Parts: sequence; structure tokens; C-alpha cells
Amino acid sequence: MTEKLTAVTGANGWLGLNLVEKLRDSGRVPGVRALVLAGTPLDRLEKISEDIDIRTVDITLPETLEGTFEGVESVFHCAGVIHANPGTLMKINAQGTKNVLGAAVSQGVKRFVHISSNSVMGFNESAEKLFTEDMPCKPYKKYGKSKHLAELAVNEAQEKGEIETVILRPCWYYGRYQPERQNTFFEMIKSGKPIMFGDGNNLRSITCLPNLVDAMLLAEASPKAAGRTYWIANEKPYSMNEVYETLAKVLEVAELKPRRLPNLASALCRLADGAFQLLGLYHSKIHVGGEMNKHIACSIEKAKNELGYDPKVTLEECVRSSLEWCRENGFDI
Repeated sequence: MTEKLTAVTGANGWLGLNLVEKLRDSGRVPGVRALVLAGTPLDRLEKISEDIDIRTVDITLPETLEGTFEGVESVFHCAGVIHANPGTLMKINAQGTKNVLGAAVSQGVKRFVHISSNSVMGFNESAEKLFTEDMPCKPYKKYGKSKHLAELAVNEAQEKGEIETVILRPCWYYGRYQPERQNTFFEMIKSGKPIMFGDGNNLRSITCLPNLVDAMLLAEASPKAAGRTYWIANEKPYSMNEVYETLAKVLEVAELKPRRLPNLASALCRLADGAFQLLGLYHSKIHVGGEMNKHIACSIEKAKNELGYDPKVTLEECVRSSLEWCRENGFDI
């Protein structure tokens, strides 16, 4: 019997590692083809299993994808960048997705699960009006635009009948294998005096990676998911105060006293961010500061009703797991 193959792009990234680990635990390794950018670290991926088929590609170069998806039934497209200059965002997130999608179509892949972002929607109009899948996109800055263009390409392939596609829109990630920027955020909370923009009552949807991985597997398997888009997050949005307080609890912060900056400071960051991006430049801290006092929250009812999505892992549980992983891997947090 022919072995069922699954490919994961960006397999050595934050999300990719969590997914590959779950595929291993589900007995699907061997049978996983991990696509990674040449020159990026492989140690964590190789530690998950020696039986993973690791292949180096560059999704911005279509020729490197030739033959990559032969025999592959499903593709999880996790590769992408968040904090980069506008040109790089477009090259990797938009054109790179088109390249991966084109290769998957030409090589007979059945289903393509695409990981998008909350940035295709920007900010909520109010705390009461959560994002739903039927709302028109309002991409935020160049990152949001790059992810929106990727979504348009994925939907077009579905509409043409070239391949079955599913789009998942996660929000702010938490989970094992976290990158340096998340370690920095943890350290800021641990100091007891983290910066907070505004009063902290703005809502943020959080996506714990174990829940997202579960949603990805449901999206891969569900016949009714073809052609659909789903918001994926924890059950309910959290206020920024709750996020900070939860992290402080797990990090055993004796006294949490955020340094609160006025909303004007965040507005100035947004203006500066826009100016930088018009010049083709990017500054991650200014970009993040520009959105930290805004509502970015979604409803997951469609995913629950159609996919059977059930986000069981809480923010506190996810942060504890992340912290344990950090300390096991030598990060002093």
C-alpha cells in the first residue's frame, strides 16, 4: 500500500515544530516531509524524530519546489515571516505562497491547509463586534496585506477546482518552541514593570498552539472544510490586563505594576510604523507598539460548529508549557 505523505512548509519554525511533534505523536512519522529553508537550524526538528524526510527549499524560488510534493496528499503551509521589511513580506508571504500553491497543484496534492493571520482584518470596530469569517478584510500594514494576497491566491485555486483548500486565521501565538521575541516579552513581564499601552482593557484573542495544531488536523480531514476559512483561537478573548496577569502568575512575579503609556503613544507608533513602511523599512517594536492598545478579537463559532474545534488548552496551561520548554532549553526566564 502506498504510504500517505504529508508535507509541512516552515517545519522548523514555531508552528511547524509543534505540528510535526503532533504528527509524530499521532503515528504519522514516517510519512512527514518537512520543508525548510536552507541554512536554517535543523536540530530541534531532527530531535523530534530521525524518520522525518527533511528537504531544503526556498519558497521564493519555484524551481526549488520541483518534485517536492510528489506522492504528497496534504500540505500544511506554515512558512512565512512576520517581522520584516515590506519587500520581504511580499516576497515570502504573498509570492512564496503562490509558488508553494502552484507546486502543490501541479504535483497533484489533494488538500492545502493555509495558515493566515488576524492581520488580514486589522482592528475590531469595538469590543462587542468580534471578527467573523463573513466580514470584509481590512489588512493592517504590509504584513496584513501580504497575508491577504496569499488568502486571495488560495481561494482562487479552490474556486478554479485545482485543489481543495482550507484557510485558518490564528491570532497571537503562545506555545512551545517560542522564538526570541516571545522570550523577550516573558522577560518584560517577569521584571514586574512591563510597558502597557492604554488602560489594558482592550481585547486580544489568543491562539495556544496545541489548539491550533488540533484545528489544522481537523481542517485536513474534514470534507466540509474545503473552500472554507476559519478563525482559530481560544474560547474567549482576553483583556490585555488578563494576559499580563496570567503571565505574571506563571512567572511568579511578586508584584505586577505595568508602566502605562497613554493611547497617544500607541497612535504615534502607528504613524511612525506607517512612515517607515512607506520607505521600505521596518522596526518591530514600533510596529507592535502601534497595535498593543487595540481590540484584535475573533469569534470561533464557525470552527466549533463546522470542524468540531474544541480549544481545550488554556492560556495559563500554554504559558506554563512554554516556560518549561524555555528552561529545559537553557533560556534564563
